Amino acid sequence: MRLTAFLASFLLLAATAMAQTPIPAPPDVAAPPADAAKTSSGLASKVMKPGTGKVHPKPEDLVTVHYTGWTTDGKMFDSSVVRGQPAKFPLDGVIKGWTEGLQLMVEGEKTRFWIPESLAYQGRSAPYGTLVFDVELIKID
Repeated sequence: MRLTAFLASFLLLAATAMAQTPIPAPPDVAAPPADAAKTSSGLASKVMKPGTGKVHPKPEDLVTVHYTGWTTDGKMFDSSVVRGQPAKFPLDGVIKGWTEGLQLMVEGEKTRFWIPESLAYQGRSAPYGTLVFDVELIKID
């Protein structure tokens, strides 16, 4: 039930963000640069701003983040930044790419992720394909 409620609110927030002025896509939105780190699952990431924290979140933690998401053709599909309100959610209640990627981060860090479809919505719902997110980890609860 918790996951269903979270997904419903996520979709509502995504629809709200799409109705607002989009944030331009980064120049490397189409594919990760050569210096991006890659995990065995296919997740690619690049730290944009180092964090100040020492602790990495665990799947059962609640995290507070600011984020913006684009498809690889540069279309923004969701943004807490546009809404002006950070998002707070259980790390094990989001797409696999977020669960994996945020565990690599510390508080204060901003990272860009290239999440393959297999770690995103797996072709079951939009947005489809590889997704690109800029994520700032604000707090671990």
